[in-house]
Amino acid sequence: MKRHFPIAMLALATLVPLAAQAPAGWKMRVDHSDSASDPDASGDIKFVTSGSGFHATNPQAAVYWNPANTASGNYTLKGAFTLMKPSGHTNYYGLVFGGSGLDGPDQSYLYFVVAQNGTWLVKGRNGNATPIIANKTPNDVVKKPDATGKSTNALEVRVGADKVDFVVNGTVVHSEPKTGALAKTDGIYGIRINHLLEVQVDGFGVSK
Repeated sequence: MKRHFPIAMLALATLVPLAAQAPAGWKMRVDHSDSASDPDASGDIKFVTSGSGFHATNPQAAVYWNPANTASGNYTLKGAFTLMKPSGHTNYYGLVFGGSGLDGPDQSYLYFVVAQNGTWLVKGRNGNATPIIANKTPNDVVKKPDATGKSTNALEVRVGADKVDFVVNGTVVHSEPKTGALAKTDGIYGIRINHLLEVQVDGFGVSK
């Protein structure tokens, strides 16, 4: 069976120092697949500055963050994600928010991601647990790869006083009360790219 929910099937997580050309201050946590039917590719992950943004090449899945990048209260987290080419099956990529302890065993974060098949997904990470907050859902606003194999999706997480809106290309695709799994939205924000993907990220950041 293919691994459609990237983090759920990950047994191992490894902190790896980023290469010299990587953005200053950023860290990377690699999540290795333990699925024989959906293995990682060979080679090293590359996460580098590219223009005014970042370029990730992921034979393995990884979370990228800078500990200095934190947000609290009401805020909007944005990023435009250009998938450079489709992978052999569905893999997700997008925004991480509300993070803490990302380099330890008690890692905790939330993530809002899209995939090449036109679906979006909201999940959490608490240690090894990966609760589903909003299951993978198709929406026509999520762009699929075009004839060149590329697609660009602008993602936003809009954290308000009592709810969180999840936005793709300017359209709210889901809203969730700021309770339960979404009660903690303060913390580190970053980027999640699953394995077998190459993605350019532009316009990444937080505004109030």
